Amino acid sequence: MLVAAAVCPCPPLLVPEVAAGAAPELDAARAACTDALGVLAASRPDRLLVVGPAGPSGRGPHPAGTRGSFRGFGVDLDVRLGAGDAGPAAEDGELPPALAVAAWLLERTGWSDTPVEGLGVGEPLAAERCIDVGRDIGGRAERVALLVMGDASACRTLKAPGYLDERALGFDEEVTRALRTADVAALKALDAELAYELKVSGRAPWQVLAGAAENTDLAGTLLYEDAPYGVGYVVAAWS
Repeated sequence: MLVAAAVCPCPPLLVPEVAAGAAPELDAARAACTDALGVLAASRPDRLLVVGPAGPSGRGPHPAGTRGSFRGFGVDLDVRLGAGDAGPAAEDGELPPALAVAAWLLERTGWSDTPVEGLGVGEPLAAERCIDVGRDIGGRAERVALLVMGDASACRTLKAPGYLDERALGFDEEVTRALRTADVAALKALDAELAYELKVSGRAPWQVLAGAAENTDLAGTLLYEDAPYGVGYVVAAWS
């Protein structure tokens, strides 16, 4: 069953080596992610499952030890998802970027004792399917914690990757409220088509979380919310 969850954004810019001179701009987000992972560790799970958006080549399960890389972002930096050695670096099609960021966060916080596995989910995946995937996770007999990676809208300002869309702020505010209050029903009801138009990468992973959290009494805490670079980033912890 699901015993805790952490929700974190997944821009490669979270990695200081990628952000380079702009690294201090996301210091608060990094600190919030560290706090969220602390909540996961305190729940003493039997297994940690990392869920994040992925294209076709990065979907499906990624066993512990799967490696990834930030070389595609101009940085010679490799990461590994938990302990073990499950395969080559991401340039050969292993960890998608969102899960590589998650692996970096886990390495940064010294996560090593709990078995880890990754799951890449396609951003167009229908809500019902996402929720079903989450139900399967929540139905496991073992104590499972989730690290859920994904960004809110990329249309918050004129300089945002998706330019300014007046619907973006309202969408992000509803997501933030739902993650802050652990509102499973609200996450299930997120509009997949609108999320796609607003370039939201976290919609499918958040709906996996909603399915996993059914019939639990988890409470949410908001640790960070901002839109640097015109992209909505939210950090929350459920426990």
